[in-house]
Amino acid sequence: MTTANEIIESGTSARLRPAGGFMLRPAQQPAGPFEIPTQTHKPTLGDALVTVLLVIYPAFAAVAAIIAGLFLAGAGSV
Repeated sequence: MTTANEIIESGTSARLRPAGGFMLRPAQQPAGPFEIPTQTHKPTLGDALVTVLLVIYPAFAAVAAIIAGLFLAGAGSV
């Protein structure tokens, strides 16, 4: 196994490529879940409903959990 000291003592330097000398080609595969797809999707009413439910439901659930916790702790009788 080569150690860092052996690399430093060998006297060889790293060879760097010139800037712009190698261009990456775009991938020839479909877009993944975190990439922008090539086709555009027109938002529908169903998309808006799902988005609202994903945002509003956790907020209501958190408020309900806090109220239930206060009620069970006896803070509701104050």
